Amino acid sequence: MTQRIDVRAERDYQVVIGTDLGQELVPLVGDQARRVLLMHAAPVARAVAGASEALTAAGYGVSTIEVPDGEDAKTADMLTRSWSALGEAAFGREDVVVGIGGGATTDLAGFVAATWLRGVRVIQVPTTLLAMVDAAVGGKTGINTAAGKNLVGAFHSPSAVLCDLSTLRTLPRADLVAGLAEVVKCGFIADPEILRIVDASTEAATDPVSEELAELVRRAIQVKADVVSADLRESHLREILNYGHTFGHAIEHGEHYRWRHGEAVSVGMVYAAELARLAGRLDPGTVAQHRDLLGRLGLPLGYVGGRWLQLHEAMRRDKKTRGDRLRFVVLDGIAQPGRLEGPADDLLVEAYAAVTLG
Repeated sequence: MTQRIDVRAERDYQVVIGTDLGQELVPLVGDQARRVLLMHAAPVARAVAGASEALTAAGYGVSTIEVPDGEDAKTADMLTRSWSALGEAAFGREDVVVGIGGGATTDLAGFVAATWLRGVRVIQVPTTLLAMVDAAVGGKTGINTAAGKNLVGAFHSPSAVLCDLSTLRTLPRADLVAGLAEVVKCGFIADPEILRIVDASTEAATDPVSEELAELVRRAIQVKADVVSADLRESHLREILNYGHTFGHAIEHGEHYRWRHGEAVSVGMVYAAELARLAGRLDPGTVAQHRDLLGRLGLPLGYVGGRWLQLHEAMRRDKKTRGDRLRFVVLDGIAQPGRLEGPADDLLVEAYAAVTLG
């Protein structure tokens, strides 16, 4: 059954969730567009071929650009290559960029659309669990630099998001499991029913054709839709979506983005939970629940030792930092997110020790 979730933004849009949604793309592109740019990574070439065929048959001029898979797509070089493709295609204000792939692809496609002619429409077609529940919804776009992740970007809401659950059937299991970290995050910050579903059966939660996974996707997207509708530009509430991301992004940066995003966020959530416990804000039982659920899903719970100075420096460059004061999203309880500003260095180091492997 196809479901639609409304998102309020500078222009409202819908997230469409279902299976075999290829027929939805052409009407979403609409009558005003003449040209469509399909941006994609190599693993989804078959889906791109089908989209290109349908759009061409409908009378659009279709261009495609293949980008590197994963975070290697989010570079200034790929950005300029994409601009060049748009220029060569004489891409106009009424035309549409379509991002097909994982979160890195949708991040890049969104930023390309945001910056071409000061903003053209983008339709996001996420093909990974992580992209469906996180990157493709909400209008955050960006690229990485040597200084850190997503430090260059723009808010540019899509005109639609198509989440075709059938694409999860061919997703490597490690990628599916990594995407579940963002789903579990939504459970901890807003929707305890997510945690109940995962706790009841991690086997069902990791089954790409199960009703449980479809329900988890819907619930996680609803959490994000509710939050971003209330706070489009991350001025207050939207920051709660960054639970686990401050430490997680530091890991990604230190590992040169070789870690999957969800794996880093998993460790980041455990770190944030331990930090909240040390600050007297979270009970030990909820910290143990983090470790139990994430560990049973097969997600990492810790990181190597001896990297504190590197991690601390990366966190100081995080977007949530104000001046020299680190700011963490923490929990005061399940579905009770808050902020911890300027925690003492000894607490930061002690929390690191709590997630250090070996």
